[in-house]
Amino acid sequence: MPPRRRRAPRDRAATAPKPLSAPHVAVYPGSFDPVTYGHLDVIKRGRRLFDRIVVGVGYNPSKQTLFSAEERIDMLTRLVAEIVRDEPGLAPVEVHRFDGLTVDFARAEGAAVLLRGIRNLSDLQYEVQQAVTNREVAGLETAFVVAGQSFAYTSSTLIKQITALGKDLSVLSSMCPPLVIERLKKKKLGGHAILKALERDDA
Repeated sequence: MPPRRRRAPRDRAATAPKPLSAPHVAVYPGSFDPVTYGHLDVIKRGRRLFDRIVVGVGYNPSKQTLFSAEERIDMLTRLVAEIVRDEPGLAPVEVHRFDGLTVDFARAEGAAVLLRGIRNLSDLQYEVQQAVTNREVAGLETAFVVAGQSFAYTSSTLIKQITALGKDLSVLSSMCPPLVIERLKKKKLGGHAILKALERDDA
């Protein structure tokens, strides 16, 4: 009988189970008053970079908004569900309300990164200042994504101005989803105080 061949020793390092890395969670904070295609673009891009995205809808009781926190959360939740349905294999997205400091909210969500969109050079200057402050004060990094060219000058402020002064809100179709436009029409018909104020400022 031929002698048995001895098996080569197994490489313990190669066969040992790999430690599970912590999930990369990013918080995307904002007022989203109202949500725009630019905001949704940032969420879509973030889903390719992180394991989980938390959209934080900021609430400040001393600041008047066109849409209540509940209305903004409802719109975002519906629109995010469409994004996830279209690309189900990417990172999950949650929509949460928060008040107080953004960095405290990010810590509570287990996030190490704030996700921010950059539209133009004006945005960049402001956002870099904020990013440095958040890193120095809270040890929280910021990841920037550059918005598509078509969103370079889209802003919630501009959308509110057009809503207040325009007659045909279909002109907003390149800036925000149909759901948002319908909600804006209702605010205009209801004579919301913010829209009335914008009308007076333009008079």
